[in-house]
Amino acid sequence: MWFSTLSLIFGGCCSNAVTLEHVTSQYPNSGSLITFLQFFLISLHGLPTHLTWTRYGPRFKPRRIPLTPYLGQVALFYLISLLNNAAFAYQIPMPVHIIFRSGGLVISMLLGWLVSNKRYSFTQILSVLMVTLGVVLTTLSASRSTSASPSSSSSSSAETNPYIYATGILILTVALIFSGFLGILQDWTYTKYGRPTTSSTSSTNGSASPSQQALPASWQESMFYLHFLGLFLFLPLLPDLKSQISAINHRSPRTHFSVPLPSSITSFPFINLNLGTSIHISIPTPYLPLLLNTLTQLLCIAGVHMLTTRVSALTVTLVLVVRKAASLVLSVKGAVLWSVIARFSGLEGSGVGMGGKYGDVDGRMLWSGAVMVMAGTVGYTVGIKRSEKIRTNLKEE
Repeated sequence: MWFSTLSLIFGGCCSNAVTLEHVTSQYPNSGSLITFLQFFLISLHGLPTHLTWTRYGPRFKPRRIPLTPYLGQVALFYLISLLNNAAFAYQIPMPVHIIFRSGGLVISMLLGWLVSNKRYSFTQILSVLMVTLGVVLTTLSASRSTSASPSSSSSSSAETNPYIYATGILILTVALIFSGFLGILQDWTYTKYGRPTTSSTSSTNGSASPSQQALPASWQESMFYLHFLGLFLFLPLLPDLKSQISAINHRSPRTHFSVPLPSSITSFPFINLNLGTSIHISIPTPYLPLLLNTLTQLLCIAGVHMLTTRVSALTVTLVLVVRKAASLVLSVKGAVLWSVIARFSGLEGSGVGMGGKYGDVDGRMLWSGAVMVMAGTVGYTVGIKRSEKIRTNLKEE
């Protein structure tokens, strides 16, 4: 079980980062399409689990959490996903994207202090300051390349305009703020209705009714409804989605491959179909990495949800920090991995390399910021555990 969970997290999430970077480096304005495909596939995957068939036709199974608390979560989750993918259109390199999204502790602490009246230990405050400094260093590591003078680069002024990069950082910042509010809303929901559990048979009193046993696990319910209900929010974006699909269909190279046909199909005693021995298919090249990105997103999310139901919050944080570090290494050194993927998927020579569109970043500032963000994240989580232990000891006394 551990092997499958960690395989989903490291294999799925790291592969997702690689394919996402490849698609956005060629089509940086395809953020809405990427987000929609991810929502659609995850919803399609969860639909059979949450539907039941009656004599009147299919209907949704009863939920562990009412629909109303999900609505706010869905709206925030939709905006967060859309903004994070849209930021690639503003010259945000994948390494900066990964590290900046890890800086949500700052927003979480501020919102916890302002909204929930929480108090934090010295270790937590120091850790958040470290995360903040790390995010600042990471942001500056790429802004130096985007602000290069036009005379030193063959790129257009739009590609070297520092205001475009600043707009992307602002978009990621807004997404972090929404993430903080989503965390507060989820905490409130789980406090009232119970946290996600690893199996559908568990309940707060240690037993489950027959109707509860027939329900999907809580984490599966949460994952499904956050994506399924979010599909309806894409209706205003249909014109944008159509234009993105049109751009891929008409402005991208195509991949050609053949599918062999069984001899039983190509040869009949009395009918000559003239099908040949294979079917030749030609599709726009970006659809293959888009498909890989969507599938790996499903694996990544499933792995993270499974992990949260099996281990403590500290262990989850440590695993995800290591995963983000692995994604960062793959992003910086991802050309080698992508060349292997391209060779076996028929995409070799079909597009630019990983991160080639965005130019170089200052490696020392990038890695210094990454280390500070990850160390601060671990320190913050350790501070939470220490605070909980102190409160428990005081209650026992």
